Amino acid sequence: MLTGLPNILTLSRIFVIPLLVGAFYLPAPISNWTAFGLFVVASATDYFDGYLARRLGQISPFGRFLDPVADKLLVAAAIVMLIWADRAPLIPALIILCREILVSGLREFLAELKVGLPVTQLAKWKTGSQMVAICLLLIGNAPPVNDILGMSLTDFGGILLWVAAALTAVTGYDYLRVGLKHIVFTESDGETGE
Repeated sequence: MLTGLPNILTLSRIFVIPLLVGAFYLPAPISNWTAFGLFVVASATDYFDGYLARRLGQISPFGRFLDPVADKLLVAAAIVMLIWADRAPLIPALIILCREILVSGLREFLAELKVGLPVTQLAKWKTGSQMVAICLLLIGNAPPVNDILGMSLTDFGGILLWVAAALTAVTGYDYLRVGLKHIVFTESDGETGE
């Protein structure tokens, strides 16, 4: 199944990360538009890999594992580079990154208990606002598109990143609340993990 088209598309999101990082070292505005293009194409594979896996009957445990990992790696790389380039506000970026780590760990723990953690509609809105924010921040103030609604793309993207961070905090809390119902602490639970 590793060589199936859906899994290849998922893996392509991981393979594009070094190219995305490298794009930040190009001169502006080539840097902005290259990073934006790579991110958009990689993000589009997220829709197509799931669609094709269902359509071709190639849903696999490997694909179910790899898909969210590829998504989180791509988003994390983009956010870290935007912070490095001083084009993204730090606090909402940290909220988003911390929530992703928390929810990933929670999903892994609950998977051992055979408990699913379904994606909520609010989480889909969080993802949408996050992706649009990252796209706007990647373009930044590169010509020919310098503003939207009378404000710079960087400012507008920063506002959307704050919106995504707020949705991230709410959905992270919701997931944690659901997950904590399945976590039982006893005195014999002396293990701390790693």
